[in-house]
Amino acid sequence: MPLSREIERLRAEHAALIALARIVTELLQAPGPARLTELASARALLRETLVRHLKCEDWILYPRLRATGDPDLMHITRDFELEMGDLAAEYVAYDDKWTTERVAAKWTEFSRETIAVFGMLATRVEREERELYPLADKLYAGVAALGPAVMDEATISS
Repeated sequence: MPLSREIERLRAEHAALIALARIVTELLQAPGPARLTELASARALLRETLVRHLKCEDWILYPRLRATGDPDLMHITRDFELEMGDLAAEYVAYDDKWTTERVAAKWTEFSRETIAVFGMLATRVEREERELYPLADKLYAGVAALGPAVMDEATISS
């Protein structure tokens, strides 16, 4: 898949993650555990989208950006990778901890922890949109200027 399309897809996933986090956050506004089935569905979709998104970044995007040799991209990619650590596994552990029964029993604690987790994820999304993706766009624009033959090679396999 061309780099530009991969970045578009990742941006669309960011939008989906934000929308899902808003849905969960709205459900957390209830004074107690209400609409647990709807909450579980939104959380499951958020988890699936987030894990897929993070794996794509880890396995496809970051290696591709590092391979460009561009010092700015290599530096920021390394920084993002180091900061991320194993965010997918950490999120899954957080999500696994909060079973429907535990959510119902510890609603306030779940709400507080979830809001904190979503805050960290929002910060991460904002940084990627502001710092990382524009550099990838710049790389793609430079490759595109070289012509179709080179652009065809500037792809990310899926």
